[in-house]
Amino acid sequence: MQENRQQSDENHAGALMFLSGGGEVGAMMRAHDWSTSPLGHPRTWPQALRTVVGLMLNSKFPMFVAWGKELAFLYNDPYREVLGDKHPAALGGRFHDIWAEIWHDINPLIERALRGEATYADRLYLVMNRHGYDEPTWFTFSYSPVRDEDGAIAGMYCACVEVTEQVLAEKYRNEENERLRGLFSQAPGIMAVLRGPEHVFELTNQSYMQLVGHRPIVGKRAREALPEIVGQGFLELLDRVYATGEPFVGHALPVRLQREPEGPLEERYIDFVYQPIRDENGAVSGIFVEGSDVTDRKLVEDELRAANRQKDQFLAMLAHELRNPLAPIMTAAQLLKLGRLDARSVANASEIIVRQAEHMTDLVNDLLDVSRVTRGLVTLEMEALDLNVIVSAAVEQVRPLIDARRHALTLQLSGQPAHVTGDRTRLVQVISNILNNAAKYTAPGGRIVLAVTVGDGQVTVAVRDNGVGIAPEVLPYIFDLFTQAERTPDRSQGGLGIGLALVKSLVALHGGTVHARSEGLGQGSEFSICLPCAAPDNGNLRVLVVDDNADAAQMLAALLEVQGHAVSVEYDARGALARARSEHPDVLLLDIGLPDMDGYELARRLRAQPESAGATLVALTGYGQNQDREEAQQAGFDHYLVKPADLNEVNEVLARAEARR
Repeated sequence: MQENRQQSDENHAGALMFLSGGGEVGAMMRAHDWSTSPLGHPRTWPQALRTVVGLMLNSKFPMFVAWGKELAFLYNDPYREVLGDKHPAALGGRFHDIWAEIWHDINPLIERALRGEATYADRLYLVMNRHGYDEPTWFTFSYSPVRDEDGAIAGMYCACVEVTEQVLAEKYRNEENERLRGLFSQAPGIMAVLRGPEHVFELTNQSYMQLVGHRPIVGKRAREALPEIVGQGFLELLDRVYATGEPFVGHALPVRLQREPEGPLEERYIDFVYQPIRDENGAVSGIFVEGSDVTDRKLVEDELRAANRQKDQFLAMLAHELRNPLAPIMTAAQLLKLGRLDARSVANASEIIVRQAEHMTDLVNDLLDVSRVTRGLVTLEMEALDLNVIVSAAVEQVRPLIDARRHALTLQLSGQPAHVTGDRTRLVQVISNILNNAAKYTAPGGRIVLAVTVGDGQVTVAVRDNGVGIAPEVLPYIFDLFTQAERTPDRSQGGLGIGLALVKSLVALHGGTVHARSEGLGQGSEFSICLPCAAPDNGNLRVLVVDDNADAAQMLAALLEVQGHAVSVEYDARGALARARSEHPDVLLLDIGLPDMDGYELARRLRAQPESAGATLVALTGYGQNQDREEAQQAGFDHYLVKPADLNEVNEVLARAEARR
């Protein structure tokens, strides 16, 4: 009896040998109460399940097996990390109950395995609740069918590995790389990465693309991507850096680029570094290009250097101009000091001193004038002016020099008022400076033409000569301070060459512009001053007089023209309508008793056509009854004057029209 019991225990122990080992989970399986598990006691497990469990328990790879209709769950020690707080309650439980939160994700794969199809999932995203909260996880695993002794599928088997840390690390690296790429792309400096001995573009940023012009260059060799740089030395520098592994630094080097398709080569200046990129073996595998487009800075520096040279030249010229009058002054003073001169010689020496001192005073005044204007210290006395009158005053000032050099001066005035708002003295100074310049740099006996034109809302004064002209390289800077065209060595004309700078500043203060043109040296030059038009104080309205009495119409028109208005005359209504459409008058003085239609109907038609709808309509008639005035108002008249109209009344109406305009 005792021997039978001992034999039975040994048989039971032998039946559980497949659970030997297996670490903590193996020990738990051996000690587990299987009475509530759908699997029953391990002694009753089929051989196929025992085999799988035995292999699983002795593996260092996370595994589990789900067996039977209810997919009872068994796993090994490494799988405990996957279960988290679900261990140890999960042992022997139902697969669905254990992983209910991810069942909708894994059930399709389970069903495929139970149909006999092995499946594989790589980095499958699962939201698990294994530590009391939902957490994102990623797993790589396979589901395989497990067959019983009869060959029927009785369960499924899984080998898995959690790759959450790797996925998150990779995601972080990708995000960091994207962030770095973003910084690279948006960096203000030019950046590019070239690979291999052919310098193939791997990366470029926005600044680099703006420099070279937007064209596809990534993936292309430098020679192919930027063919215009061949022969400019940059490819040779890249070859040298790649071969030697030594970086190259360039400062404000010029490069000519075709930045627009089929466009011209544009010269840009760049600061840059060619930095070799080395692989894990230390060999050069590419070149990192970093730098900045310094074209604007380079141009400013060049302009400053040029301005500094011009300043030095100007100071040298100033010293020369001041010494010239000093020489005769000192000589004359020394002669006077000797006391041996006769009265005529004393007078001559005194005249020389006075004349040369006046010349020096003019030079100093020019300098002070330019200084005051450029510093904004000049106050203009603005008033309404006719530029024809200003031109006449300027010609009068320069006439002695023009006559002395026997120039032929032609004046072409506008033939109509050229109204501007400005400072009379300064505008005379501006025009006389231009004329003086033309006279100085035109050979004796030359031709000068001064023309005044009015149009497009501005008044233009142009001075043309057939003098020495202006070199193309000087023309863009002719109005700059310290800029002066080349003079003859004797500098017989004198002066500091600052008159044009003064002209530009004064014209700008008047809201105008000044321009210079020349076909080149020996081709003469033209200077034009443009100022905005201004209405004169007394009107300058466009007025249309309509009256079938020709004498009355013409006399009224003459009176208005004397006051500066532009006046037209018509003798019937149809002519008035046509004239209004073509000339857009500001004011219409209409007789009521016209031959083809009365003034009331004419007024209504004038109001109906857009060219005269907003004009001031004035009834000028011999009828003065209240009924006549009411009818005129209903027809669209603004004012009603009874013949013979008083001139003051007419002027008052015109003043209102001017204010309204």
